[in-house]
Amino acid sequence: QVQLVESGGGSVPAGASLKLTCTASGLTFINYAMGWFRQAPGKEREFVAAIAWRGMSLNYGDSVKDRFTIWRDNTRNTVYLQMTNLKSEDTAVYYCAAKYAPQAHISVVTGREFDYFGQGTQVTVSS
Repeated sequence: QVQLVESGGGSVPAGASLKLTCTASGLTFINYAMGWFRQAPGKEREFVAAIAWRGMSLNYGDSVKDRFTIWRDNTRNTVYLQMTNLKSEDTAVYYCAAKYAPQAHISVVTGREFDYFGQGTQVTVSS
């Protein structure tokens, strides 16, 4: 079955950086757009970033643009999220997600529900 396993979360002060990693198994990785979502306590799940199958097209949520970077390594079935200049409002559980979209531009998956989600990793930013 499909498994997405996140790692790299933690507790950091405001202004710090963290890199999240998600390793996928049970799927043909290159056929999937990959994304990151987050959910803070009492709030709805929020889109963070997504990357198309070959890594050539990307999309970011407005609140993380210019601070977060997503990229993928198709040889390792892994997607990454580099987070810089973290703010207290970035505190949330971060989820890796996969959307079946072979050879598709990222616009195809924008705004659509992803197929699979990981268990999440906690990121806590103290001000």
